[in-house]
Amino acid sequence: MLLLPAACIADRSLKFMPYPDNVPGRWWITLFIFFNIAAVSLFLLFVYFRTNIRGMRFKWRQKEISEEAERTARELVVKLGVSLIFARLLVSRGITTESAAKRFFRPQLADLTDPFLMKDMDIAVDRLNDAIGRKERILVYGDYDVDGCTAVALVYRFLRQFYSNIEYYIPNRYDEGYGVSRKGVDYAHEHGVKLIIILDCGIKANDEVAYAKELGIDFIVCDHHVPDETMPCAAAILNPKRSDDPYPFKHLCGCGVGFKFMQAFSRNNNIPYSRLVPFLDLCAVSIASDIVPVVGENRILAFHGLRQINQNPTTGLKAIIDVCGLQGRNISMSDIVFKIGPRINASGRVENGSMSVDLLVERNYEAALDKAKQINEYNEQRKDLDKQMTEEANKIVSRLESQRHQTSIVLYDEGWKKGVIGIVASRLTEIYYRPTVVISRDGDLATGSARSVTGFDIYSAVKSCRDLLINFGGHNYASGFTMRWADVPVFRRRFQEYVETNILQLQTEPVLDIDCEIDFKDINRKLLNELKRLAPFGASNPKPRFCTHHVYDYGTSKVVGRGQEHIKLELVDSKSSTVVGGMAFGQSAAVKYIKSKRAFGIAYTIEENAYKHDAILLQIEDIRPEDDAFA
Repeated sequence: MLLLPAACIADRSLKFMPYPDNVPGRWWITLFIFFNIAAVSLFLLFVYFRTNIRGMRFKWRQKEISEEAERTARELVVKLGVSLIFARLLVSRGITTESAAKRFFRPQLADLTDPFLMKDMDIAVDRLNDAIGRKERILVYGDYDVDGCTAVALVYRFLRQFYSNIEYYIPNRYDEGYGVSRKGVDYAHEHGVKLIIILDCGIKANDEVAYAKELGIDFIVCDHHVPDETMPCAAAILNPKRSDDPYPFKHLCGCGVGFKFMQAFSRNNNIPYSRLVPFLDLCAVSIASDIVPVVGENRILAFHGLRQINQNPTTGLKAIIDVCGLQGRNISMSDIVFKIGPRINASGRVENGSMSVDLLVERNYEAALDKAKQINEYNEQRKDLDKQMTEEANKIVSRLESQRHQTSIVLYDEGWKKGVIGIVASRLTEIYYRPTVVISRDGDLATGSARSVTGFDIYSAVKSCRDLLINFGGHNYASGFTMRWADVPVFRRRFQEYVETNILQLQTEPVLDIDCEIDFKDINRKLLNELKRLAPFGASNPKPRFCTHHVYDYGTSKVVGRGQEHIKLELVDSKSSTVVGGMAFGQSAAVKYIKSKRAFGIAYTIEENAYKHDAILLQIEDIRPEDDAFA
């Protein structure tokens, strides 16, 4: 493609050279210039292939295994009857004994931590018992995201089995903002509420809780976000992240804290534990969507929650599953993250999160299906907004030369819808791999959403500007805040200065962690079945990622998708004749390199092909030239 222009340029260039036409060496000069320009063209073509393969920007970091770890892995091979590859994966996850492996494979509800170890749990249970005994009106109040909605649905549905003077409330993102609002407290007061159980927020609602107390309303706060030095004057505060809380597992989501509250309430009132088990599906949805570590207690809750989803899901979840087209499939954590969670989130982003709770507490399937279809429409609107705002933000980044050299991105626009700024911040973080803040305007106020890269604490970065903030909250990888619109430029400067000072170089470089290198001959049904025993996957327990070198196109790989953005691959490696199928989503630019008949390396996870019984499919995350496999 580039050689023909090269020849033309070479020929034209001679017309400007001071040599007469009868010089015998003219054709040598032509040839010399032609080959030089051709070489440059080929080099540029190579650079084009390299920079247009999406995964090229990743560094591959393969885990090393020590001699001692290798010995332990070989012992597990004998004791457990598993492959050496799988045994190495277990050891790298800290599972080094037969008993530990069996506990990991079969998480038991009996191993859940005693809920009364959580600070204030006994006080919270006593206050709830008093409210029920005195027939007080109870309001279950929660955030408008997946974690908040599932937490409210869980606590409300469980308690309404035993008590009828109870209702729920989800604040409107656009009218009330995040967390406890005065409007919400006023609503509770007008409806005679004496106790508010607040879930997935409230840990910083000092003023609002004090205001409620003046009106004769008590709060039980069930939160998992980082507390401030001063906490609300609530009747009880359940939060494992409290500095004075001895609870051993610190990574519960908001729905998880709500579940522990109901677990303690059940034990105190001699309610059979079996009455709680049907609500674990909501815990699994929350754990997957809120991206909390899927280890320890979260692993137990997610494991049994997924079992509940696949065997007998909540009516509302069943409706969402059917609308998503997931019926008849074994629902995984990935299905929740990419299909179920975004739909529950959508009503709070586009309209009001209470519609998601309406769906999750619905008993009638037909009514639930109607609600699920409405929420699905909101999700389509959300995707359109997300795409539009991301495109606008990308244009701004490309125009701002100063942003190119910053270690963080802070963008703001008066017209952006605050319901999707968090998603846009996540998209930009994925694209540019820098801590990102996206800010929208609401009158004289600004609402911001921050997302981080691996290893960088963005909550601390936002907290460093707290004197500019009216309200803020979050955790290491995500944060939200409100502030005066006039202070946004100052916030941007100070936030970027904080990141520049505190971020490490390695945190600005996207890395793919590779569990181990294998050959195609190692990929079989036994290995796939072994890998399934590591599920449920999520934060701190990701799907094992492998790499294979000296891979070639079998000759049948092709670009697919509505926008021709994906590649459907059939590959072979240099050590066997085994043909392995794979999908590389969003990497269509790599097809030219793949078709060049050169060897390349791939990083991937091993999946079961949902459309072909017993077939194995590689989900390919990165494709790169063989001489650039490791950085």
